[in-house]
Amino acid sequence: MANGADTDRPPGPRGHWLMGNIPEYDADRIGFLRRNHDEYGDVFSYDERTVFVIDPDLTHDVLARTNRDFLTELAPFDTRRDIDQAAEQGDSWMSARRTVWPGLSHSAATEADHRTVEILDTVTGEVAGRECDVLTLTRTFTARSISEYCFGPDSAGIPELLDEALDVTRPFSGTSYQFPAWVPLRRNRRFFRAHRHTIETLYGIVRRRRASANGTSQGDLLSMLLGVHPEMPDRTVMSTLRGILMGGHGVPASALSSIVRELARRPRLAADLRAEAGGPAGAEAPPTARLPLAEAVVKEVLRLYPPVWLMTRTARTATSLGKWSLRPGDDVLLNPYLIHRDPRWWPRPDEFDPARWLGGQAAPGSAYLPFGAGPRVCLGSALTMRQLTLATSRLAQRFTIESPNAEAADPEFLGRLAPTGLRAQFRPISG
Repeated sequence: MANGADTDRPPGPRGHWLMGNIPEYDADRIGFLRRNHDEYGDVFSYDERTVFVIDPDLTHDVLARTNRDFLTELAPFDTRRDIDQAAEQGDSWMSARRTVWPGLSHSAATEADHRTVEILDTVTGEVAGRECDVLTLTRTFTARSISEYCFGPDSAGIPELLDEALDVTRPFSGTSYQFPAWVPLRRNRRFFRAHRHTIETLYGIVRRRRASANGTSQGDLLSMLLGVHPEMPDRTVMSTLRGILMGGHGVPASALSSIVRELARRPRLAADLRAEAGGPAGAEAPPTARLPLAEAVVKEVLRLYPPVWLMTRTARTATSLGKWSLRPGDDVLLNPYLIHRDPRWWPRPDEFDPARWLGGQAAPGSAYLPFGAGPRVCLGSALTMRQLTLATSRLAQRFTIESPNAEAADPEFLGRLAPTGLRAQFRPISG
């Protein structure tokens, strides 16, 4: 776009005459954003319909106005930009969120503590003493955890569905240009096949559980949703649980991979976490008391390496973004990663320092956004924080973590932010 050609639009880089900014952005996404942030400021245009925002107050304003002036990211392959349909789906999702919220609260998450640790012990026990791919390990843990939390005794096979969903979406994260859905590319066919398989599988579980005599007595999230009044339609139950499954898999897995990287790089921190948890542990139950250092480590990792490093909102109507104007269908990309590393809001922003969270210190203003904000704040934030805090403490209790490439495994700015190719060995500590 022309620099400053439209006074209602923020300035931005002109880009290639045909491909715009796609080649430069895809070659180095965070480098591209840093350079343009330095040149154009906290708000700049990427193309005629896309604006980047790296300002905490404007970011919170957009998030607070979601559902009214903005919609969450439109569905993949929605090339028609059907704003009205997306708004209707958003309203339906908000109703479902209010229903399921008690089942994802802090108290509900705490009830799952022992099972969370049991799953972690099982998954890490399968690789203990030998080098493994960390992201594969953490995804296995989070897939099993969230599947059981949602579906209890009917969770068999669901972790594999979640892995498949990540595999089929990964090819789309590597490029900003997407071919329409009707183009018979292999990746398009795989995506739709996996999507149908997931929907059919989850829908089948919901219907079978509804028909069973003990359908609302299994103690999982599905039972809770089947027991609400007025009754939720099966398809609404299925779509609600599907959203929770997807969010409860990739995001915490990516965060836990970054936590493993920091524990491998910082043996003294691991020792302090071990001491907080009561020393080395065998198979005994985990501590149920609050773990302030482990929680501070999680918060600091989420600051430096937020898995959701970009959030997208789409203008529902003609609206404003600070002093700029937006049209219906314009995309606004919000960047927690750069906000979390901005020296205007954070002292020593690139330094890993869990101590900044100890002693009840709060985040500066609106500059901490690992779970978003506003009416569409992450539904599972309490569950994720509890899960990650327990996992951090338990890993430090049970293992010395060694990694041959922790220093070189920089985060990859594709999809959910996680260290690239991180490998580690989990050496058991005798109690």
